[in-house]
Amino acid sequence: QVQLVESGGGLVQAGGSLRLSCAASGSIVYIHIMRWYRQAPGKQRELVAQITTNGLTNYADSVKGRFTISRDNAKNTVSLQMNSLKSEDTAVYYCNVDARTSYGSSIDSLRNYWGQGTQVTVSS
Repeated sequence: QVQLVESGGGLVQAGGSLRLSCAASGSIVYIHIMRWYRQAPGKQRELVAQITTNGLTNYADSVKGRFTISRDNAKNTVSLQMNSLKSEDTAVYYCNVDARTSYGSSIDSLRNYWGQGTQVTVSS
């Protein structure tokens, strides 16, 4: 199994910045795609950004040019640098990964894992 622990959320004024981090641990063999999702009150969870093993990135239109996703494959971490924050960025942000783990002498199939979420609140 994979455990994901997010950190870095908090309260920030509009126009400010925050950096979210997510550390993956467990019997990890390989992490494919790492993602950040967010869910605002009363809204569906949405994909914010994702990054592949070799660094290819994709962003939601609403955050392009303001957010940057990065990863450290050696440390199994993913980060989200959020600049020029807006009130509409207020949400719980979740780390999500596709990973393969080992158990005994076997390797599990690719599975999807979620973190517990971290609150980001942007005051206007």
